[in-house]
Amino acid sequence: MRAGRGLSGHAPVAQIVALGAYVYQAVLALGLLLVVSRILPAQDFTHYSLFVTISQFGSIAAFEWLRFSCSRFYPGAAEAAQRSVILYAFIVCAGLCLLAGGGVAALGLASAGIAVGGAFVAIFQGGSELHLTMLRFRQDFRLFSILQAVRASALAIGTISGAILAPTLAGAVSGMLAAYLAYAVLARALGGPLASELQRPQRRLLMKHLTYGGVSAGASVAGILAPLGLKALLTAALGSQGAAGALLALDLLQRPFVMVVSALQAIRYPEIVAAYDREPGSAGFRERLGGYYGQLASCSLVTAAAILCLLAPAASWLVKAELRESFLLAAPAVTLLALLRAWVQTLLPTPAHLMQRLRPIIGLAVADAVLLNLGSLAGWSLSGGSLTGLLYGGLAGAVAAVIVGAPLFLSMPFRWAGLPLASALAALAIAGLGNAGMPRTSLLISLAVFLFCIPPAIATLSSLLQRDNASPEAS
Repeated sequence: MRAGRGLSGHAPVAQIVALGAYVYQAVLALGLLLVVSRILPAQDFTHYSLFVTISQFGSIAAFEWLRFSCSRFYPGAAEAAQRSVILYAFIVCAGLCLLAGGGVAALGLASAGIAVGGAFVAIFQGGSELHLTMLRFRQDFRLFSILQAVRASALAIGTISGAILAPTLAGAVSGMLAAYLAYAVLARALGGPLASELQRPQRRLLMKHLTYGGVSAGASVAGILAPLGLKALLTAALGSQGAAGALLALDLLQRPFVMVVSALQAIRYPEIVAAYDREPGSAGFRERLGGYYGQLASCSLVTAAAILCLLAPAASWLVKAELRESFLLAAPAVTLLALLRAWVQTLLPTPAHLMQRLRPIIGLAVADAVLLNLGSLAGWSLSGGSLTGLLYGGLAGAVAAVIVGAPLFLSMPFRWAGLPLASALAALAIAGLGNAGMPRTSLLISLAVFLFCIPPAIATLSSLLQRDNASPEAS
């Protein structure tokens, strides 16, 4: 996370366009989930949800270390040497990914087509993320924004088309692969060759990438184990048919939080790194850090409030009837769970990233995964085997993970503005009250939520527009 400096000092317009690309991708991803959930039968959608999660896990396990090291070291002084190491490592990891897919098929854990297809999806996903990261840290925001939007559009069109032509998991996966292939061809045409001026990979550089990237990516791998374990528990406890609505809630409602924190982190975090390197103990740094914390916290709270406020009306026409009951039953707990996990993965470990204390980063990610799944099991047992018991047990586990990470979060002094955060908390509280069931005052509650969301929204927009004059120059 320390090398996001390529974003510092860049024109606000380019960064806001990049933010728009994140929003566009998130909106299409939400729409894709809703459409696929309507096209596929419930059992096939459950398999599709598990396939997406497992392929994402494979992509992170194989390539996330390389993306982290790219963020830290690329382009660097010797751009061609860095690029040579990155491409060499990507090819090796892609080969290992294909071997893993073949092993899954050979063991009979999945059909050969699904296993190998999952391996290719993981490779395409990891490769496209790596390419977009290289563009972003070369400060080529124009091409980054175009390709980010093109990839999201291609995946939506391809997956939906495949599911329509063959309403099965295999049909959706085939469409997904076709979309990734089309994107790769276009990215090559627009971005030019990455293989020019390649050198023999330097052992010193390769070990540098492996050490930093491997340790940093361990937290990401541990982090994705939490929802993967929860999905496995839901499927085992409720069956493919019964778990489909809850899995849709998990897939759908986590995405807005990922979008919000990823976009704000991409834009704001680099200046925090530069300020920490220049003046770690100054009042100016504490104010910057507090502003960053306040934006992430208040925007994620506003996101949760908006979701809770819109759940019932949106589900009535977005979620198909057979999934609606379990979706609405699971959605409130999943929303709060996603909010807390966004904090555990972004806010709480920030001091450790700034100080390069890698053990606490991994420790918090492991604690998050373990506590979430232990809490889910405990809730399932104590409730006599109910869906709400399982999910609220997982929510209790997420609360425990926040408590575990709080001392790390507080280990670095900061100052933040109280009004936007208090207003966002009030919006969430009112939305929770409305979601608890007050149909006669639902319009009034929605208006109150909207009004309380205004101060944090204004504070965030004002900061994004004004920060160019205050941001330190990239080093």
